[in-house]
Formats: sequence, C-alpha cells, structure tokens
Amino acid sequence: MRHSFVLASLLCCLSTAAGAAPPPPGDAALRAAAHAAATYRTALIDSLAKMVSFNTVADKTVPFERNPQHLGFKSYLKSEAERLGLDYTDHGYVMVIGLGRGSERVGIITHGDIQPVDPSKWKKSPFELDKTSEAGRLIGRGTEDDKGPIATALYAMKAIKDSKVALSKRLELYVYMAEESDWGPLTEFLKTHQPPQMNITLDAEYPVVTAEKGYGTISVTVPAQAAAPAGTPSLVAFGGGFFGSQIPEDASAAIEDATAELEARIRQRATAQGGMRYTFSRQGKQLLVKAQGLSAHSSKPEDGVNAISMLADALNVQPWPNTTAGAMVNLLNDLIGTGIYGEKFGKIAYRDKFMGPMTVAPTVIKQGDAGIALHVNLRRPQGKSTEQLTGEVNEALTQWQARRIALADVKVEITEPWLQKSAPQVPTLLSVFSYYTGIKNPRPISIGGGTNSRLFPNAVSFGPTMPGTVYSGHSEHEFITVKQLMLNLQMYTAVMVELAK
Repeated sequence: MRHSFVLASLLCCLSTAAGAAPPPPGDAALRAAAHAAATYRTALIDSLAKMVSFNTVADKTVPFERNPQHLGFKSYLKSEAERLGLDYTDHGYVMVIGLGRGSERVGIITHGDIQPVDPSKWKKSPFELDKTSEAGRLIGRGTEDDKGPIATALYAMKAIKDSKVALSKRLELYVYMAEESDWGPLTEFLKTHQPPQMNITLDAEYPVVTAEKGYGTISVTVPAQAAAPAGTPSLVAFGGGFFGSQIPEDASAAIEDATAELEARIRQRATAQGGMRYTFSRQGKQLLVKAQGLSAHSSKPEDGVNAISMLADALNVQPWPNTTAGAMVNLLNDLIGTGIYGEKFGKIAYRDKFMGPMTVAPTVIKQGDAGIALHVNLRRPQGKSTEQLTGEVNEALTQWQARRIALADVKVEITEPWLQKSAPQVPTLLSVFSYYTGIKNPRPISIGGGTNSRLFPNAVSFGPTMPGTVYSGHSEHEFITVKQLMLNLQMYTAVMVELAK
C-alpha cells in the first residue's frame, strides 16, 4: 500500500537496485529454519486444522467474552503454546505468546478472528481443513487470513527453542481477536500495554509491506419509490453481496412485466461480459436474473469479478423507471459502472506512484421496507487530503441527485493512508525473502488492505502471500498451499532468529 518510504528501506533498495545481493541469513537462522521444516510439517498442519475448526467470526448477538467459539480458540491456543514450551498471557481480546527474556522485544502481530463465510460455496465445511479436494492445497476459512500465520509462527518459535539459539531479545506473538470487525479493543489495549520496539505483521504480502491505502465506505439508501405504471417493464428488486470487504460473488434482480424482447437484450449484453454466469427464470409476470461472479478481498478488486457491478451493467439496455430498484441500478451504472478505479464517480479517481490507484467497489446491497441500501468500499492512496476526497464524493452524489432522485442516509467515511517511515528490520526481511525464494533485489511494496501494522511501532508486514499470486483471504475459496506454508515456516523462523539473536 504506499509511496515515499523510510530511509532504511530506501537505502536497502538502492543498494539492491545497484546489483548488490543482500547478505544471506546467518548460520543460526539457517539451522533453525531447516530444523523447523524437517520436523514440524505434520504438526503445523494439524495445528492449523484445529484452529480452522473454530468459527471465530464476530457475532453481534453474542458478546466476545461469552462466545464459545472464540473462547474455545483461545483455550486451544493457550494449551498449544504451553505444550510447545512457550509462555502465554491472556489480555482478553489480545493474547501474547512469548519466547525468551529481555527488555528489547520483537513483536509478531496476527489475528485469530475471521471474515463471514457462506458454507454453501465450499466443497466441505469451511471450518474443516480440507486437505483432499485440491492437491497441494489446504482449504478452509482462516488458512491464509490469519490462522495459517499464527500456527506457522508458533512452530517457528518452537524450532528456535529446540535449536537453543541464544536470543538477546524476547519474541512475542500477538493474537488479536477482532481485527476483521473492530480495532477499538486493540487501540485501548495499547494505551496501557507497552508494545515491542520492533514489529512484524503476518497479515499481508511479501516481500515487505511498508505502506497501506486508507479504507473508505460510502453508504447511501435509495428511499422507497412508487411503482411504475402497470404494464411498464420495471425493476422491482435488486440486491447482492455478503460483507463489506469482499468483492461480491452473487447478485440478483427481478423485473416486472419483462417482455421476451427485453429479456433477449439483457441476455445478449450479459453474454458479452467475461467471467460471469447468469441464470434466468420466470415467476408470474416477473423475470428473475441471478448473477455469479468471483469473490475476492475488496482491497484487490482486480482479483475478483463484481457480480453487483456486472449485473447492473447487464441490465443497462434501456432507461429504467425510477422505482426503488431501478434508481439503484441507475446509480450504479451512472457513478460506478464495471470499472474499479472510480473513473465515473465525479472527480475522485487518482493514483500515487508508489501506492497505486484509488479503487472503488460496490460490495453490499440490501433491500428493505425503507428502500435499498448500498455500501461502496474505497481504498485510497496518498495524494489527496481526506477533506478533498470526501468533498469530491459528496459533490458527485449531489450532482447525481439533482439529475435523478434524492438519496437518504448518505454517509462517507474515509481513513488516512499509512506509510512506514522508520523500520530498521526491512533489510533483514528482504534478505531472508531473497534467500529462500531466489528472487533477486526484492523491494518494499504498498498494498490496498489495512493491517494492524499501523498501530504498532516500527511495524511492517511480511507475508504470508507471495507476490504475483491471488490473495484468497475474504473469498469463498480461501486456501494456502502446503508448499507456501512450509516456505513461510522457514522464512518466519529465520527472520525471528535474525532479529532477536
């Protein structure tokens, strides 16, 4: 996620760009990493399977401190840490698992909660680690985001303990239980808890993430409108999406009094799209259209196919009367379309040289008695102030309302981009990554997602996803390969030794 990064990172990048290979990890790091890979493959996968079995989605109806799934996960984590010879402290929403002593500490930041899941989309239960459906893949909710990294970090620490590496700094694994839903408890925790002086978040991509885009949400409601005159083809229902940070895989619409000719034009436009599947059916005078795209993390809309945007586009074969659903489809086609960079949304589109472009994705549409509510997810780079961007969003909405209809419950929330300007561990992370992957001259990167790195001092993200691969977290097909899990184990082990020895 970002642009002008820290001096230490910049100097490292300049040296590698000049052709100088980063120094390899030391002997102690290499020995511990080799021991981890040779010894703990089966145990690591078994531990991940147990973690996946707990449905740690935030439940608004059950307080965290009484949620049996969250409590079960915490209990397992405590027993696993103690079995591995690591110390464990429970701070409620935050658990800290440690190895070694010392006033200087290295933090490894993770989270144990997960995003919602649609079980009907999975070959097996998303809470059962599926080792057989796809060769080489471990499928299940949390495998990549973020239970895989937790299990891997535990066994990296165990391998270091086994290898009797002399550590001058204490290693601390932080597991937060509400990263996907509420950063408040962690923010409060850090007001009274002194975090480690240096930190690594295992919740993003390789080689090293030194910048993250800001997160934004545009929420609007199309108020309930009058029905179209009898006999006039009109949209009477439109909805889709599952949760705010997922590119929606499903969307549906209902058209009253749809003629055969209108259906044919919609089918033709839908057929011209790529990556979509549609089903058409009739129910009385209504034509029902269901669209299926491809879910992805909303920070990487290019990895998915947005069913909401594509269905609205398929319906864009004629002017629609401003029924509630018709006005929503008009809004989507007028301001968003099928692009992902906000090109149609007034003046909001822009990009940063390092952080990349603004991305805009409709993620959830829900229809109720009061109207149809739309949530649009933004990921914004540096280059504009929050005030300017908020103003541009509101200006575009105001102009649309003047042309179309008045909206209700308009709310625009945009957070700041984050840029790490002092992270002395960056050269070490790049060195370890280069050694184990064979990728020469790796450089820090920016990502669209937001991690807890921004809450900890001197923090950057390190994996678990390789560059150039599709991130499966937040999708309905989340997995990590066994090969990647073992590569992560070696790199995490080596990095911990290098930073704490």
